[in-house]
Parts: sequence; structure tokens; C-alpha cells
Amino acid sequence: MSKTKEIHDTEVTQIELASGLDESLHPNTEKDRAVKPRDYVFMWMGDGVNIGNMTLGASVIIAGVATLNIFQTMLAALISIGIISTIFALNDRLGYKSGIPYVVQLRMSFGIKGTVISSLLRGIPAIVWYGIQSWIGGTALNEFIKIVTNGSFDNVFVCFVALQLVQIVISLFGFHAIKWVETVAAVIFMIGLIYVFGILVTSYGTEITQTWVQAEGNWGLPFLALIMVFLGNYAGIFVSAADYSRELKSGISDKKRGALYFLPITFSYGFVIVIGAMLAAATGITNPAIALPVVIDNPYISAGVSLFIVITVIATNMVANVVPPAYVITLLTKLKYKVSVTITGLLALCAFPWLLVQESSAAGLNMFVLIYSAFLGPVISILLVEYYILRKQRVNTADLYNEEGSYAGYNPAGLLAMFIGAAAAFIEVELAWIIGVVVAGIAYYLLSKYAFKGSSFKKGTIFEK
Repeated sequence: MSKTKEIHDTEVTQIELASGLDESLHPNTEKDRAVKPRDYVFMWMGDGVNIGNMTLGASVIIAGVATLNIFQTMLAALISIGIISTIFALNDRLGYKSGIPYVVQLRMSFGIKGTVISSLLRGIPAIVWYGIQSWIGGTALNEFIKIVTNGSFDNVFVCFVALQLVQIVISLFGFHAIKWVETVAAVIFMIGLIYVFGILVTSYGTEITQTWVQAEGNWGLPFLALIMVFLGNYAGIFVSAADYSRELKSGISDKKRGALYFLPITFSYGFVIVIGAMLAAATGITNPAIALPVVIDNPYISAGVSLFIVITVIATNMVANVVPPAYVITLLTKLKYKVSVTITGLLALCAFPWLLVQESSAAGLNMFVLIYSAFLGPVISILLVEYYILRKQRVNTADLYNEEGSYAGYNPAGLLAMFIGAAAAFIEVELAWIIGVVVAGIAYYLLSKYAFKGSSFKKGTIFEK
């Protein structure tokens, strides 16, 4: 047994004895890690291929007019994916090395009490997206049942509730269930997307060319804003990268883990964004669950595509919208993980997602992403400055779990920097994420080094490896 592993196991034992948190928030040891690199790739492919991402791609086309052309859309997607993958690879490191979840990682910069605020900024958007994805999936399930029953059944709300209950049951089995769901779904996703892409190119090429390909587009604020929207859609996921990397088998280098993000996200997210824009250009409809059956003039294939959408929704929610808010609820309420995932699913039912996916709501959905990313940008910046610049990647994990220790209370530097970054982001909300990242990162460094250097918040002891 290596010295590093001995130290880690000793820390875990101390945490299990002293921590008042549910065991799901304790550091994962080697035997707890069930996800292999191949499974990890499939997981991010499954997450990228979802109808919410397709809807963001469709937002490029509003009222039959393209705000950006095909080249601008694809370039915006590639730039955002490059940034997403880089931040994933940087922010997943503490979770991968120590096995701690995101809500515990936050204590390092915000304090135990301050973590309440910063964790809710991740949990609430995830629950809303959980509801949005499930409503789109419920719409697709309703289309499937309508075709199968020859129109004798037509009730989207009932399908929405039924799908949500199924997802709650699956989520009770934890990451083991997520792993096999994503592996199976990823293969189905790509086959389905390639088929839809072929139909759009062969049957709707003229409409797509006139509406999107030949559009003049705008290289100014709309182009930059689209990058921010694509980034904002992942802002909640990569800020909680530790929730995923703590499940990954140990022994994988930092560069290889970076590739485990970049390759599947580029392939799936980029492809889905393009298909979303093509669908909207071909049909003028921004809800893909409604647009897909329109372009497929075959009831049996339409039924299969609708079922495909349902599977994508389940797979996406299992990765992006169940685990992080469930950990937040577990942290704040001390409830068991299974109770927390159930509450998460029930809260998503109450998010009124049907109001957010209407044709008139496409711009509003983009604004929602930009607004919450104005807060999550500062959070990710603060975490990276803390871990890489102030701590030089040295953290005493056990200290983070001591409710009465040096992390008790609030870190004024973290909270103030977060609000300064968010306030700056709202000056130009279309560029909220990047403004928040830059301003909050600088503010946190200066506040930590100078303004609050003698604060009563001690920020724990440095763990020397």
C-alpha cells in the first residue's frame, strides 16, 4: 500500500468517526469507485446527446430567421467545448484525488455555513433543468403512446409525471445504475442522430440552406453571446466536476482525464447543437420533441424517434440533474441519499417546465442559462484560484469534514468575491459567464491575500503530501 493511499484511508476513517454527514458525502475510496474510463466516455456522450442541448442549437433560429450562420454556430460550439473540457479537467482534480463531492469541496473557499448559499446556486438550476428535460421527455412519450394507440391517448401531463416517477426509481440505485443506463443509451443516441441528420440533409436541404447556411450572421455580440449560452449550459456540470470524478477508477493521468471530457463532449454536444439548428431551420419549430416527428413522415419510425427522445432525457437527467442537487439536499438536511434523490425528482415536478419550453420561451430559456451562469462563473473561478494558486493543490481532506474546525462559519472573501463577480456579470448579461469568471477570480485572490488575511476564518491547514 502506498504512503498516499495510507494517508487517504486514515483520513476517511477519521471522517467516518467525526463527520455528521451522510455516508454518501464521505470521500470515495478505491473500492467505492465503479466507473471505468470507457464508461466515463459513454456517460458524457449520453449527457451531450439530449433534447435540451438540441433546443439550445434551435435557438439560433428564431421565427424562421437565423441570427448566426452555420460556420458561426459551429465555431461558437467548438470554442465553448474547448473551454468546457479544460475547466472540467482542472476542476475534477480534487474530487479525483481525494474522493470528495462538490458540496464538500465548496467548504474550502466558502466555509461550512457559506457553502449553503453557493451549493444552492448549483442545485436549483439542476432541478429546473431536470423538470425541463422531463417535460420534453413526457411530450415525446405522449407522441409515442399516441402513435401506438392510434390517437386514443393524448395527455402530456400524465406522461410527464409517469416519466418522472420512473427516473426517481432509477436514481435510487445511484451511480451503478447511471453507468449502465449511459452505456446502453449512448449507442442508441448516435444511431438515432445519424439517421435524423441524413433525413434533414436529403429532404430539407433547401430550407436549411436558405434559412441557416446562407444567413449573413453576426460576428458581434450575438456570436459571443451564443458561446456564453453554450458554456452556461455546462456551467453547472463542470463546477461540480468532483461529483463525477470521485466515481472514476484511480490511476488515470490528468491529460487522459482531459481527453475523457473533450472527445465525447465534442462529438455529442457539437453534433446535437448542429442538428437542433437544422431542425429549427427546416420546420420553424424550436421544440425538438415536436419538430422531429414533423420531419419523419412515417408513424413507426416517428414512434421509435419519440422513444429515443425519452431515453436521452433519462440518461441526461441521471448525470447532470440528479446527483448534484441530491448531494445539496443531503448536505443541508442531513437526509439519506435515497431520500434526497426522491425529493429532487418531486421538486422537478413543481418547476413548471411546460412554461419554459414553449415556442415563445426559447429566448427566455437562453436568458435563464445566462442568469444562473452569472453566479456559477464566479464560483468555478473561486474554486480554481483557491486550489491551484492559493493552496498549490494541497488540501487536508479531513479538515473539510470537521463541523467545529477551522472551516466553520463563513469565508467573507469567498462570498464577497462571488457577489462582486455576479454583479459585474449583470452589467452585460449576454457575456455573464466570462465576466463573472475574470472579475471574481481577481477579486478572490486580492481579498484572500490582503483584505481578509487576518480574518477569523482560518481556511484549514495545508496538507503536505
